[in-house]
Amino acid sequence: MKINVLMVPEAGLDLHFDFTEGWFRNFLTDGESDILSIPQATVTCHVSRAGETVFVEGKIGAVVETLCCRCLETVRVPVDFDFRYTLMPVRESIKDDVELQAEDLDFGFYQGEVVDLSPLIYEQIMLQIPMKVLCRETCRGLCPQCGANLNAGTCDCRKAPGDDRFAVLKKLKIPGK
Repeated sequence: MKINVLMVPEAGLDLHFDFTEGWFRNFLTDGESDILSIPQATVTCHVSRAGETVFVEGKIGAVVETLCCRCLETVRVPVDFDFRYTLMPVRESIKDDVELQAEDLDFGFYQGEVVDLSPLIYEQIMLQIPMKVLCRETCRGLCPQCGANLNAGTCDCRKAPGDDRFAVLKKLKIPGK
């Protein structure tokens, strides 16, 4: 999803992109490609510019496939959100050790005459995925002893007896209960 800055009129340009499976693979490390997939993503945006500054405002709709954090089953997470970026050409005077503020998150840089929006789109999609993805709220996870998926049924493992050193705490009476 590359845009030539010089070809964008000041009035703006409306764009629509449909991403197909695999477009994001070069952004992942080796192990991540096994646990994350984006089978479909659609981006509609309005791109305008004022001088060298490029403004991108739009909407992303995507489906992310990843693993449930408890049972390791594949989960499809729909993401649908608006985004906004202000892009400026790279300047040599920018310092790398400056702490970012909240308003800096919608701000980026480009080099040359062409802006590649693919990394920005990937970044925005990743920010929309929950930290802990669950197949459902009541997911029971895996048995810690045999690894059976407890959502599919129970296993034949015995419950761990617990630590005898803490058995005395079971007899503790809490006032008011």
